[in-house]
Amino acid sequence: MIRAAHPNDTAEIRNVVTAAFAPMPYSDGTELAIVDMLRETNAMTLSLVDEIDGNILGYIAFSAVTIGDKTCDWYGLGPVAVHPNHQNTGIGSALIMAGLLQLKASTAKGCVLLGNPDYYERFGFSQNPALTFADAPAKNFLALPFTDDIPNGEVIYHKAFYITA
Repeated sequence: MIRAAHPNDTAEIRNVVTAAFAPMPYSDGTELAIVDMLRETNAMTLSLVDEIDGNILGYIAFSAVTIGDKTCDWYGLGPVAVHPNHQNTGIGSALIMAGLLQLKASTAKGCVLLGNPDYYERFGFSQNPALTFADAPAKNFLALPFTDDIPNGEVIYHKAFYITA
């Protein structure tokens, strides 16, 4: 069952995020700090969990981004985490699809992420030369516009994403 995260889910969300990213070679170890700071600063636009038999097995967050120094109803996806014992079961995909549907139903005009194109292209994400993200390979910075209104410029995430390990 995918549902909105509640304040009493914090400990389980922290456990899932920690467990999911611990073995990942691309992790810089800041994912949990990102989630915590987004929550603590009320910067989380959308926060969903996948709960099975009363246990949270997956988590996803979306937060506002600025593009070209402007707020423009675009959002960043991430982090998304699935407990290692339940990865490759469709939980991550279900969370991504549910989150994107909720964003599309709101005033959102698009979503960006930094990730593996082979995975995220299935959801409609692709490279867009109008949108850039500093210090990341262009092939891994992907966008999914929900409208024809695509801004142009550098994408800046919430300050939580610039924490260093």
